[in-house]
Amino acid sequence: MEIRIGITNTGRELNFETNEGSDAVKSSIAAALDQSASHVTFTDVKGNSYIVPTANLAFIELGTEEARRVGFVA
Repeated sequence: MEIRIGITNTGRELNFETNEGSDAVKSSIAAALDQSASHVTFTDVKGNSYIVPTANLAFIELGTEEARRVGFVA
């Protein structure tokens, strides 16, 4: 699943793909915001970790969990 995160006062967005399901990502974000945590942590498919401060979140866009197709589409 692809995740796109907008951070306030920055011109770029954070884009990466993760193996976690959308429900797991949504619940971790909601828990961090509900508990007023200082940050939320994500891990991408390559094993890289991202720590994003919750105070600077502008938006979080979650892509679909659709598998990529190989080949030609008619």
